[in-house]
Amino acid sequence: MTKQVSGRVVSAAKQWWLKVNRKAIRMGALDGAEFPYIIKVEYIVDGVTYKKLKWIGAGKDVPVVGSEVKVEFNESNPKKAKVIL
Repeated sequence: MTKQVSGRVVSAAKQWWLKVNRKAIRMGALDGAEFPYIIKVEYIVDGVTYKKLKWIGAGKDVPVVGSEVKVEFNESNPKKAKVIL
């Protein structure tokens, strides 16, 4: 069975090595470029702190560090979780 808890975004790192071009014709190397992010979310279940990474595709909204997000976890194994944006 799954339960939900609120988690806090600890870090957001831009993945510079994976560039997605959004323009057909570019004038410079980074003109029209967007990058995906990896966020780290920290959540607490029964007094134990867990961390989960979430990959966010290029062009999607990235939550601000310190903001709250929903985390859905497995009741029998809280390490198995899914971040819901």
